[in-house]
Amino acid sequence: MPVEILRRGAAKNFPTRKLKKLALKILELLHHEKAELSIALLGNAEIRELNARFRHKNSPTDVLAFPVEEAPAAGLSLLGDVIISVEKAAEQAKDRQRTLSEELATLLIHGILHLLGYDHERSARQARVMRAMEKKLYRALCDQGLLRV
Repeated sequence: MPVEILRRGAAKNFPTRKLKKLALKILELLHHEKAELSIALLGNAEIRELNARFRHKNSPTDVLAFPVEEAPAAGLSLLGDVIISVEKAAEQAKDRQRTLSEELATLLIHGILHLLGYDHERSARQARVMRAMEKKLYRALCDQGLLRV
């Protein structure tokens, strides 16, 4: 299966069918439809631990991306893992006056782009490039009726 979703902690009962469909469409739009992707939906406590361990930031974050560092086996294209805090996403959705689904789509796009090498923290230019790609993908999902503006 090209997209696997794991739910733990505060996200244990979160429905994933729509998120999986979005992930598959994002991969298709990026011409990586055969790539394998793992998505983990966690709560703030779990993502805070990961953020502290891997980024040395002892606070919850909305999304983390862990690309595969080694060459995948023949015929496989394993992108890596996107980790999303459903609790943080819900907080941000409320602040931004959008639905949780819209916020999760934004975070998923962001995480997948990180797996593909985009990095807004490298430079202002890279941030602009990544933001433009995020907008392009979000618009394409809207055009296909998977999200609303």
